[in-house]
Amino acid sequence: MTAKFDRRSVLKLGGGMLAASALLPHQAFAQQTAINYWHTFTSQSEAAGLQAVLDLFKAAHPDIAVTPENIPNPEFMAKITAAVVGGSRPNVTMVSSERFEDLLAMGALSDMTDRIAGWERRGDFDDKRFASITKDGKTYGVPGFTFVDWGYYRKDWFDEAGLAAPTTYDEFRDAAIKLTDASKGRFGFGLRGGPGGQNFVVNVIEAFGSPVKKEDGTIGLDRDIVVKALDWYAGLLVKDKAVPPSAANDGFQQVISGFQTGQTAMIWHHTGSYQDIASKLKPGVEFGTFAMPAGPATRVARLAYAYNCITNDENADAAWEWIKFWGEPDAAVAFLEKTGYMPASTVAAQDQRIVGNPMYKAAADTLGFGIPQPSFPGAAGWAQNTVLPALQQILIGQATPDQAADQIIEGLAAAIA
Repeated sequence: MTAKFDRRSVLKLGGGMLAASALLPHQAFAQQTAINYWHTFTSQSEAAGLQAVLDLFKAAHPDIAVTPENIPNPEFMAKITAAVVGGSRPNVTMVSSERFEDLLAMGALSDMTDRIAGWERRGDFDDKRFASITKDGKTYGVPGFTFVDWGYYRKDWFDEAGLAAPTTYDEFRDAAIKLTDASKGRFGFGLRGGPGGQNFVVNVIEAFGSPVKKEDGTIGLDRDIVVKALDWYAGLLVKDKAVPPSAANDGFQQVISGFQTGQTAMIWHHTGSYQDIASKLKPGVEFGTFAMPAGPATRVARLAYAYNCITNDENADAAWEWIKFWGEPDAAVAFLEKTGYMPASTVAAQDQRIVGNPMYKAAADTLGFGIPQPSFPGAAGWAQNTVLPALQQILIGQATPDQAADQIIEGLAAAIA
């Protein structure tokens, strides 16, 4: 195999002129090579963003055919485990940081250390971008984009009520209560108590002062703090009635739709839903963005990366071409423009379409204090199968915060045993 050069000068995409990845060498294949890509994208904007990257990649690499396959988040670990055991693993898989250690333990990931070290774009990425996908000196993936936690708020409602975007949990709760009018079907906060809501529970617990994984590497929780955190978070529904009664079942679609249609005044999510929100509401007029508010003990907002990893040694060279393409500034900005997901590359993040947009200021601020999700073997399963059901039981009146706290702590002990 020999290197070839992509000599495109510009490529028109989605109404904007994106400079092509011209003159960068890449691997040429004697015949078209097919690879598949497992991802967890669910929204229309994410699908559009993935398609934008696929279109750019196809133009630059006509000799590699990428077949994307959506694996819903709640099913991901079961699917990838079955694929590894059954010998049907995909070529490339999108991996969140909290799942890394579990996947590594089952032998699902290939060592990419040497490939990354020799990559011409390696210098575009700060070393800490790779920390959550590295163990014992070996690196197993490349960040494709950045998850930046933040909040959305109905700016028009806040302006009418004379309220500012919240900066603390106390301000957040106060705004949620004041903007609730159940007689009009309007609530202050769209709490995600359904699928995908587990990480926000962990965030609140840590914001109250009980980190799951301590600085010395030990894992554990302070029961009294967990009770207080659950009482506050679930209390937004149970006590304050500032949350839709459907919260225990509300996943991504319900929470986003509730905000778009005027059911809720605030939601927590990440920048990846920005274009979904902006498709229904006017940025800076009808809605605004805010950095995650500070809890009683600390401010917790997740700054995490979706890594692309080689999970099958067959056609690994073609898989590497697809993985590293996500690091090209053109691909990163094209994905951002369709989704709102921030680039992982520091070079791409300086694009004027990002730094010149005031709606992204909250995300830029979060880059300064955001922290990664707790990662340890069993973390993802514990959060999904123990933490979330414990919260749901409080929301539907089947458990107290004390009982739920005991479930969470006992589940954590079992997960790490």
